[in-house]
Amino acid sequence: MVAHALKQYLDRHAIKYVMIIHSPAYTAQEVAQSVHVPGRELAKTVIVNIEGRLAMAVLPANRKVVLQDLRDVTGTDEVRFATEAEFHGRFTDCETGAMPPFGNLYGMDVFVEPRLTQDQEITFNAGSHTEAIQMAYADFERLVHPKIVSFSN
Repeated sequence: MVAHALKQYLDRHAIKYVMIIHSPAYTAQEVAQSVHVPGRELAKTVIVNIEGRLAMAVLPANRKVVLQDLRDVTGTDEVRFATEAEFHGRFTDCETGAMPPFGNLYGMDVFVEPRLTQDQEITFNAGSHTEAIQMAYADFERLVHPKIVSFSN
């Protein structure tokens, strides 16, 4: 089921979006294949810990987070991948690993890889392993106010 907080938020802001139901998929590349979107166009959300605070690193499914790059852009050496135990209770309306890139709904900063800003639309997990949302990237950026920084390879 789509993340309740996300659906309410999008509807409250009158955002146009498409809900895509797909067969169960657990990796970003599997989701991309299931929703017929190239991996470079599907946004995956990776939870990171920056100086003890959780944040989202949002990047194309076919890319990998480079922690050193995040350290450089945040100006701290204390950046690492968050453990599931650290963020499990934060996303009560989401299946683990299917969190949407709306950190503002979960009290987190959002860092977006610039490659995602080049497309008119953004497609991402909607809180479950069987649902995705596609919407205008401009609407996403207006609602989330992500920090656009390079941190992947």
